[in-house]
Amino acid sequence: MDILSESRNCWKTAAVERAAFIIDCEDYYRALRESVWLAHDSVFIVGWDIHSELRLVRNGSQKGPPSTLGALLDAVAAERPDLHIYILSWDFAMIYAMERETFPRYKLQWKSHDRVHFCLDGEHPVGGSQHQKLVVVDDAVAFVGGIDLSKWRWDTSAHEVDDPRRTDPDGEPYPPFHDIQMVIDGDGAAAIGELARERWRAAAGTDPKESANADSDRWPSSIEPDLEEVKLAIARTMPEYKDREEVREVERLYLDSIEAAQHFIYIENQYLSSYDVGCALTRRLEEPNGPEVIIVMPEETGGWLEQHTMDVLRARLLRDLREADEHGRLRVYYPRISEKPHVSLMVHAKAMIVDDRFARVGSSNLSNRSMGLDSECDLAVESTQERDCTLAITRFRRRLLAEHLGVDLNAIEAAETEHTSLIAAIEALRDGERTLEPLSGELPDEIDQWVPDATLLDPERPIEPDALFEYFAAKAPSKRLATNLLKVGLLVLAVVALAAAWRWTPLGEWLDVDALVAGGSRLRELPLTPVLVLVAYVIAGFAIVPVTLLFMATVMVFGTWLGVGYSLVGAEISALACFGAGRLLGRDAVSRVAGSRVNRISRALSRRGVLTMITLRIVPIAPFSIVNIVAGASDLRLRDFALGNLFGMTPGVLAIAFVTDSALAFLRDPSTTTIIATIAVALVAVAGLAAARYWLGGRSQGS
Repeated sequence: MDILSESRNCWKTAAVERAAFIIDCEDYYRALRESVWLAHDSVFIVGWDIHSELRLVRNGSQKGPPSTLGALLDAVAAERPDLHIYILSWDFAMIYAMERETFPRYKLQWKSHDRVHFCLDGEHPVGGSQHQKLVVVDDAVAFVGGIDLSKWRWDTSAHEVDDPRRTDPDGEPYPPFHDIQMVIDGDGAAAIGELARERWRAAAGTDPKESANADSDRWPSSIEPDLEEVKLAIARTMPEYKDREEVREVERLYLDSIEAAQHFIYIENQYLSSYDVGCALTRRLEEPNGPEVIIVMPEETGGWLEQHTMDVLRARLLRDLREADEHGRLRVYYPRISEKPHVSLMVHAKAMIVDDRFARVGSSNLSNRSMGLDSECDLAVESTQERDCTLAITRFRRRLLAEHLGVDLNAIEAAETEHTSLIAAIEALRDGERTLEPLSGELPDEIDQWVPDATLLDPERPIEPDALFEYFAAKAPSKRLATNLLKVGLLVLAVVALAAAWRWTPLGEWLDVDALVAGGSRLRELPLTPVLVLVAYVIAGFAIVPVTLLFMATVMVFGTWLGVGYSLVGAEISALACFGAGRLLGRDAVSRVAGSRVNRISRALSRRGVLTMITLRIVPIAPFSIVNIVAGASDLRLRDFALGNLFGMTPGVLAIAFVTDSALAFLRDPSTTTIIATIAVALVAVAGLAAARYWLGGRSQGS
């Protein structure tokens, strides 16, 4: 049966003269440079992340157009007087700040040609992102897929362990990286241009230039077409936002293609946490004569945070799939590049192939958020009767397997001819150093208990700000409270162990408690000490120094009660200074630094006044200084902010003061009594903060 259906699982189908599957960034970035250099009217770049210093070509040759992205765009704009370039990048969350380019607006707009236009896209719900990854040149050629023009993407299909060219703009190396993009022309490219213009109008509020060269040839010379004269489908995810209705074509297309599979489903994806996709795969695995399911994923996702969130959700879904696999038709792999040293390939691709008659490539992960919260764009092609289309899809899949298994296409074809199933063919070739390794996805029980469900980590739909407030402020069930107390208990033991190390090992030479106290006494006697302390708090606030460290240092230097006083007054003045800076800068300036979503959260919560600030201090959801600056740019009244900050900081300051004082007492006299006292004080402090959270939960539910 046919899978693609307009208005059901795709936005539209469009004719293309040429289409190609581009595997890995070396070929994509080279092709992009070629097409952009041919532009005459318009270039649209829409991405999750865009870096102006990205090197597109790394073959050592200095011939041709500039090889870095920003220089290329500036040069082609200067060369073509009618060309306008529009760059739209996600107005990212602060959690990704270390991965992003500093001051992108300056480098991609103010420092560039005046016909290079740059905009941060914040037109999406709280917690959502602009996740589409597409480039359109003169509406004549379009690149769509999973590849951002970002700093940690470039790699060759060889994925060498130590490729000296695989470095970021700062010259730092990064691990092997795998991804997929498609390039299309014809009506399909024009449709992607229409989509890009809609995004620009929504984010920038201006009308971009229309292209008069849609019939021109902008096809990159380095890419040979895989498909000719075919129809492609465009599927989107667009969350409900303001007057925009929800679009879930991406999800529907996943479910319909899984349901239509007869022989096999081949998947490459960064994540696997979508509940609905998991259910659809489970149903097919439970069937006696259902299709084989082969999933290729990264061994681990990016960093610590993703490994303890999205990897946990993946492990839970894999557990369900394996329980349903009574007939042995499921295989989950990760690509291994080297055995010694162990190096695995980061799979960032978002691709699915069904029975070699359906293929999709796009930006959507197999996560809940890609189905309904983030903006996504996928391309899909279906072969019904055309033999050439089927052969092209088959070759695409074999190229992927050949790359991961470290063999050539002939070996893949021979194995598939010899064996009756795709799984058997893959297993027959899994004997090299570069290969596909089974992904265990095992999940320790303690992590499974500690990590929350997908409702917060991987939401399927936008979360209203009030609901977010309820989540953080609501009463925790007794099981969660017990788990949190256990964590704190382990943390206290770790602190005690560290204190013991300072006391009884050579580390103690670095810490003389009596000298520290004596130094604090001398500092207290200085006439300008109060002013200096408060100035230090203000400077630390603008430098985003963790406020907890300031409290601990203040108590250690000035003693418990004077330290508490200095901490509360210093934190209040620092908070008011940052609040004033936020108000002076205004929402637009703050949104470029902190992200517009944080502003919307703050504006929504400001209806609760003092209670809002108390909650954000006792149950922080962002760094101290960031909350203060964002609050200043929001509708929160100064009086509510000041009172809420003071009341909210007091429990934490008191808890830190007593725990710090107890730890100092232990360092002076490491006896059983002081150990017990330190643990007892810490537990009392935790209980007090837990009680405050319960109180906030009751107040929030009653309001």
